[in-house]
Amino acid sequence: MANNLVIRALKANSKSFNLSSKKMTDVPKSVARLTTISTLRLNNNSLTTLPVELRTLQRVSNVNDGQLCLGLFYLPASYITYVFILHMLLFVIYLHTAKLTELNLGNNALEEIPSVLKYLNSLKKLYLFGNHITRLPPEVLEGLHNLTLLNLNHNHISVLPPEIKSLLDNQLEELPVEIGFLKKMVEINLTNNELGRLPKQIYSLSQLARLYLARNNLTELPEGVIGLMKLRVLDVAGNRLSMFPVDFQFLALNELLCEGNTFVKSKLMESVQAELSARQILVEDRNRFSMVHLALSCHPGLGLLLADRGTT
Repeated sequence: MANNLVIRALKANSKSFNLSSKKMTDVPKSVARLTTISTLRLNNNSLTTLPVELRTLQRVSNVNDGQLCLGLFYLPASYITYVFILHMLLFVIYLHTAKLTELNLGNNALEEIPSVLKYLNSLKKLYLFGNHITRLPPEVLEGLHNLTLLNLNHNHISVLPPEIKSLLDNQLEELPVEIGFLKKMVEINLTNNELGRLPKQIYSLSQLARLYLARNNLTELPEGVIGLMKLRVLDVAGNRLSMFPVDFQFLALNELLCEGNTFVKSKLMESVQAELSARQILVEDRNRFSMVHLALSCHPGLGLLLADRGTT
């Protein structure tokens, strides 16, 4: 059946090919003939590996149209017609060479990342969720330099190498300090792991807007959280935190999820809420025609108190 689908896709010059939920244990080698597809869906099967033939689903990276035509100017006239035809044939082959940009291998039975993936250097989106993967081989990941999305949720990974940016529902016990090099990250989801601590280098991610750390084993957050000035969503629910860092109150959070911890009964959370309220009132006070401004003008002492609270 799968081979029949391949034949149809070949005839139609399809840009995407779907073999999801076909109860397959192996990928037909004939899929490697689909050199025009950019999306390949193999999810929801029972695959344990991929055929090496799939390496043909990559874009030729050492050829371009300028190079194909440049040689014509340095050849005798008698050869130009022949070489021109040859170059045009090569160019046509180049245009029809695969540029696979999306591969979905989710919900299969993979125990490791297939080594053939290192040749698919045009991949931008790779889905490997819901498998039995325990490690991430750097030799494979290094070849995937165009990746913008890597989904490894719901596997059995216990160590996070520096190459990986986000893992949900695994067995991570620690993060590498190299995570601090991922300066452009805006979201990290490490929910449902076994993290006992965070490296302080995570506060180097100055563009980070959303950080999800729910359901781990965190007992504290390292000092220096003020480095995450663009953080707007923080989820630390279901950990073992007893308090927040001292500079936590300076974060301009829009959403804080922290239920299920064992916070020491103190004035910290009340202080954070009071400061946020004071800042909001001071913002309203800038409008000379607002009711808040009119009210504070009648109570100058209260205005001074709020100003002190909003800047501490």
